[in-house]
Amino acid sequence: MNISSYQHFYINNEWQAPSGHAEFSVINPATERIIATVPKGENADIDRAVAAAREAFDKGPWPRMSAAERAQCMKELSAALQADLPALAALITQEMGSPMSFSLPGQAYASTMVLDYYAQLAQSYPFEEQRAGLQKPLLVRGLPVGVVAAITPWNVPLFTLMLKLAPALAAGCTLVLKPSPETPLSTYALIEAVAKTSIPPGVINLVPADRDVGEYLVSHPGVDKVSFTGSTVAGRKIGGICGQQLKRCTLELGGKSAAIILDDANLDKVVPELLPAAIMNSGQACIAQTRILAPRQRYTEIVETFSAAFSSLKVGDPMQQDTHIGPLFSQHHRERVESYINLGQQEGASVVTGGGRPRHLERGWYIEPTLFADVDNNMRIAQEEIFGPVVVMIPYDSDADAARIANDSDYGLSGSVWGEDTERGLDIARQVRTGTYTVNGLSLDFNGPFGGFKQSGLGRELGPEGLQAYLETQCIALQS
Repeated sequence: MNISSYQHFYINNEWQAPSGHAEFSVINPATERIIATVPKGENADIDRAVAAAREAFDKGPWPRMSAAERAQCMKELSAALQADLPALAALITQEMGSPMSFSLPGQAYASTMVLDYYAQLAQSYPFEEQRAGLQKPLLVRGLPVGVVAAITPWNVPLFTLMLKLAPALAAGCTLVLKPSPETPLSTYALIEAVAKTSIPPGVINLVPADRDVGEYLVSHPGVDKVSFTGSTVAGRKIGGICGQQLKRCTLELGGKSAAIILDDANLDKVVPELLPAAIMNSGQACIAQTRILAPRQRYTEIVETFSAAFSSLKVGDPMQQDTHIGPLFSQHHRERVESYINLGQQEGASVVTGGGRPRHLERGWYIEPTLFADVDNNMRIAQEEIFGPVVVMIPYDSDADAARIANDSDYGLSGSVWGEDTERGLDIARQVRTGTYTVNGLSLDFNGPFGGFKQSGLGRELGPEGLQAYLETQCIALQS
């Protein structure tokens, strides 16, 4: 898949010229060089895209097709994307720096798996259900919510988009896609695949835009629902706009997940599984297990074991399969992560491993995988989402204390517990206020709902719950 610059938006199944002349530059974070440009959307472009989606929903065939017919179109899209998954993964690596060892399974293949899951679910989902009423039989219907604004981040650009696109398509919705301006190329690749399918005009529309134009899209009267993945700060603003307009919204926001290592844990088994969960995508993942809670009586042993594991991680060219840590996605973001490393030291935590820029890499926005010890959960490095390869080790005194520390966070997105006694782990899992949790491992199962408590967001993606988020419920009382 060749890297290409683009001059048009995709609206109503046509490549349409932008209203203005401004462009976004896409920079490879490993080389710091511009690799492509795409047009920058303006309000007028959003108006055209929303109008196309509105027309397709109000008058077009898509919401009126059978679920099986929509599923067939989704299968066509999946097949088009799967034609060259390694190239799609490489494209994402070059636009945002994700190591290929993560890009192929976690960015490219996982996206088509989500699409396949909802294509299958659409064919069996009970969009209409009869139930007994007090006086008359009832027909309960799930109807598509309407026009959806799908706003996605830079870190997992295609996968987070598919969490919105796939269930929305299955439900019969139409969409306007606004990817992050830093990583629009994978969305353009998706659109090129869409153009090879029989998906009708106006169902999927693409306009890359900045934050101000994105806000215009959120508040647009032609949009019925907003689905957003990104920062908690932006999520609050989007939620406020949707609340004022009584507009449906799904918000998948930040995380500061805690991995609890129990006192009976076998580190030979735990470290190889927990380490990737802590630094996945170079730490640029909302579900990354960035707080590791260790029993105080084994704290020194666990810190030393993880320190050795951190030191063995290969930092370098993300296109190489044996690279564990690639560059951060932008220069500004690296500076932000470095500011947190400095802050942690000022707060009294100790850098056990890493903390600087790799000396062997002259170019690229790299940072060493960094492990902090002597961390108190009240420190900002333990409370705030750093979004880089920075992990903090926090001691605890008992199972109850571990659950308390895990819950002592503004976030509640993910988490895990590690030990030999599964029932004990399950008991702890039941105490932690977080949307997804794993006993001995980290998994994101497409059959189950994904989302967060507290400031980690509103609503759920994946599973049947992810489809329900794109449906309105209608109840019809029938003559008996």
